Amino acid sequence: MKLLRIVVEGLPLFQEKLDICFYAQQRVSEDQRDFLYPLFSTVFLNTTNVFAGINASGKTSTLKVIIFVLNLLSGSPINGISVRSILGQANNVTFRIYSYSEKTEEICKLETTISFTNRDSKGQPVYKILFEKLWSKKVSSQTTRSNLLDFDDGKLIWDRNAPDNVDLLSFLPDDSSIIIAKNKKDDDAPDFTELLSLTDSNGLLALDLIPHLVEILPKEVITYLDPSIEYLKLEQDKQNSIHLKFRGKDELVLIEPTHLIKYLSSGTLKGIWVFAFALKTFWKGGYLIVDELENHFNKEIICTIIRFFKNHKFNKNGGTLIYSTHYPELLDENDRNDNIYITNNYDGITVTNLSSILKRNDMKKSDVYQSGTQTGTAPSYKSYIALKKSYESMIHAYNDHRKKDSDEK
Repeated sequence: MKLLRIVVEGLPLFQEKLDICFYAQQRVSEDQRDFLYPLFSTVFLNTTNVFAGINASGKTSTLKVIIFVLNLLSGSPINGISVRSILGQANNVTFRIYSYSEKTEEICKLETTISFTNRDSKGQPVYKILFEKLWSKKVSSQTTRSNLLDFDDGKLIWDRNAPDNVDLLSFLPDDSSIIIAKNKKDDDAPDFTELLSLTDSNGLLALDLIPHLVEILPKEVITYLDPSIEYLKLEQDKQNSIHLKFRGKDELVLIEPTHLIKYLSSGTLKGIWVFAFALKTFWKGGYLIVDELENHFNKEIICTIIRFFKNHKFNKNGGTLIYSTHYPELLDENDRNDNIYITNNYDGITVTNLSSILKRNDMKKSDVYQSGTQTGTAPSYKSYIALKKSYESMIHAYNDHRKKDSDEK
């Protein structure tokens, strides 16, 4: 299952409706087809999607909405989704989710309205689905990018609130989507991995998994992340010991995965996670979601990850990287504007597709971003002056206080 578009209204943190498109909206030139994933006809998916913005601009919140949608489409109960708090205490949050099934060659539209009800004994928010409908339509030779999401001729499969669906509701929990039934029938659901927990910890809280990730990774990945490592491998002995050898040094045998933190850098640990799950994403054609991709990586490693997703030679199944960044220069790794989103947070989060601001693909994205003239991404000059004056005042007051104390002595 591939995401086509997400439109969400009523999210408390967002100033306006959130609209994220995953297929190429601009014209696709012949040379760009090598790094886009072909769905059908003239419809292509962007294999990388980046959300860029200054601190506290809403990047992480936007990623959480995407993760929530992927969980919903996978049939997860809302009250079991870790990022459900993004819904806040809203009475009506409506999701319109468009997806495409390569198995059945049909486009689906799921419209779900969710409401906050109360908090459980642990203080966690509890939600329920108020209204929900599911449509589908077969792809034909007449299906183009312009009419892709037009459901005037679509078939209504289920209406959660229709009187004749009493039997359906009798076994369906009020926080589970009706998409479950279609997923089971078609044996199709999105495959995804979200690594938001790596943003601060680099996976240090789950070091026990590192040896198993190392097992599936080619040894070249470890050498690429840290050239001083000769090998890192898991031995299938009674203790599942970890064997680590640095060039010119004796082999280290570690019994506890947590000991790796003494020898591997934060970048190497995070790299193992990202490259391992990138490989899984290539195999299954799913989604890999990483917040602040640049954390603990040098630029070349980041660019390598992005370029791998753009390489159609081994990303044959349409694996998609969704990431956020503070680094404007990373935007230049994107050949298009319609896979770049700019986040701002002034009295509420706004998420703007760069293609609606910048029509030309040949302009350097980082220059446009840093200028702030079209994107509103440059730090506020007014805020800078206020900060400068505040520091000047505090330092001046501190020096006056020290001088007064000195004179009194």
